[in-house]
Amino acid sequence: MSDPILVTGATGLVGNNVVRALLESGHAVRTLVRAAADPRPLEGLEVERVTGDVTDAASVNAAVQGCRAVIHAAAEVHIGRTGLERQRRINVEGTRNIADAARKARVRLVHVSTCDAVGQGTAEMPATEDTPLPPARLPYVITKREAERVVFGNAVAGLDAVIVNPAFMIGPWDWKPSSGKMLLEVAAGRGTFAPRGSTSLCDVRDVARAIVAALTQGVSGERYILAGRTLLWLELWRKFAEVSGGRRPVCRAGPLMIWIGGWGGDVWGMIRRKEPAFNSAAARHAWQERYYSSAKAEQTLGYTIRPAEETIRDAWAWFQEHGYTHSKEAKTKL
Repeated sequence: MSDPILVTGATGLVGNNVVRALLESGHAVRTLVRAAADPRPLEGLEVERVTGDVTDAASVNAAVQGCRAVIHAAAEVHIGRTGLERQRRINVEGTRNIADAARKARVRLVHVSTCDAVGQGTAEMPATEDTPLPPARLPYVITKREAERVVFGNAVAGLDAVIVNPAFMIGPWDWKPSSGKMLLEVAAGRGTFAPRGSTSLCDVRDVARAIVAALTQGVSGERYILAGRTLLWLELWRKFAEVSGGRRPVCRAGPLMIWIGGWGGDVWGMIRRKEPAFNSAAARHAWQERYYSSAKAEQTLGYTIRPAEETIRDAWAWFQEHGYTHSKEAKTKL
């Protein structure tokens, strides 16, 4: 068998789907996994496991040795006002360690970024890879943009690198769960009032296949938007409710309701000393309209976008199969 492909973030939603897509394509896979990581995502998979952390340069260099490519999907994702230092350490310095190691080993790097790191478009003119960037205020967006600059900087120094920018993903193998938690919340009847903005929904399996394609088909030094179908949050949440049997959202939340809820989340976070998922920054972020063009990825990487209903049905079926929709154990997973 040929030299393995290293995958970071292999226990997360994107990374775990990438690992499975690589195995289905006949690739050997090595994973860089933290000692405390959930073992379930890699159970039963024929992958080489290396214990380490992207923030530790020594373990990264050791993991990259002998690999023929690296897919960097590890990241800290939190939409809020706080956590800049932690996200910068993982998202920026961790990426620096990966990029430096890949450049020294002379292997290709596919860096998984986010559509939040590209410009914002409109329905009439969706954002492309070259759309000017708006100011960034969220720590997550700031650090993902900084991470891209690290990758492009290494590319100037000789790194063979491709960047992919996925939009809002759901799908199977969401062990944490991450973005799929929104589907579970709506299914549980906690989605009465939807945010006012829109999102670009894509299937994580389609994203994973495009990432694998980027290993051989992506042009070095280029980035590729992997977006999906733009839906109002209200429209998406109603689809969630229809598939899961949850309570149908009534309407979009008004400005005052969002302000009060976001402020309440901020206060609760200060009391708990841990910022909750719903906070004022997350509320403002959800308010935005998101329109992206994936034409470049469709042409170069063969990226495809399946119907939203299929994605939602398959994600819900996976959560049901793995016990996230009932029992006390399911509640602890949320």
